[in-house]
Amino acid sequence: MALKSTVFKADIQVADIDHGYYADHTLTLARHPSETDERMMVRLCALALQAHTLQTVCGGDGTLALGAGLSDPDEPDVWLRDYTGRVRLWVEVGQPDDKPLMKACSRADAVVLYAYGMAAEVWWRGIAGKLERAQRLSVYRIGHDQAQALLPLAQRSMRLQATVQEGVLLLGDGSMSVSVEPLRWK
Repeated sequence: MALKSTVFKADIQVADIDHGYYADHTLTLARHPSETDERMMVRLCALALQAHTLQTVCGGDGTLALGAGLSDPDEPDVWLRDYTGRVRLWVEVGQPDDKPLMKACSRADAVVLYAYGMAAEVWWRGIAGKLERAQRLSVYRIGHDQAQALLPLAQRSMRLQATVQEGVLLLGDGSMSVSVEPLRWK
C-alpha cells in the first residue's frame, strides 16, 4: 500500500516592501512522503519571495499556487497563472536536472530556481554550463544553515509572517523568525 501525503495548512502574511506587495495567502500543502520538512519550508519561502509577481506580472489578475511538489514531476513547486491559463512564472526548489528546467523554460514566461542543500555548490558547478542558454531562467542559492533554521517553523498548522526587504526574507511565526538571503547565481 502506498504511503499518503501529509497535509499541512499555512496562513502566510506577505509584506514585500521591495515591490509594494502586501497580501495574505492561505495554503494547503500535501507533503509527499519522500519530501522533507526542509524542502517544504523552502517551497514556502519561494512562494513568499515570488508572491509579488501576482501584482507585478499579472496586475492582480492571476493565481499564485503551490504545485503538487514531488507528487507530480511535471508540475512546478510554485506557479503563477494568469486567467487565460498561461503560466507566467514557474518556480522550482532543489537541485533538478537540466532537462526539466529547459522544458519549464519552454512552458513558462519565467522560471526561478531556489537551490538549497549541502551539495548545492557542487551541483551548480556541474550544471551551470548546461543552463547558460536558458534566458528565462534565474537561479538562487539558499544557504544550508538558513534552510536548516526553517525547520522549527514547520508545523501541521502554520501562521507565518513573511517580510521581504532588500532581497532578504524574514519568515517568522510570532515566537521565532529566520532570515533567508538568497544568493543569485544566474
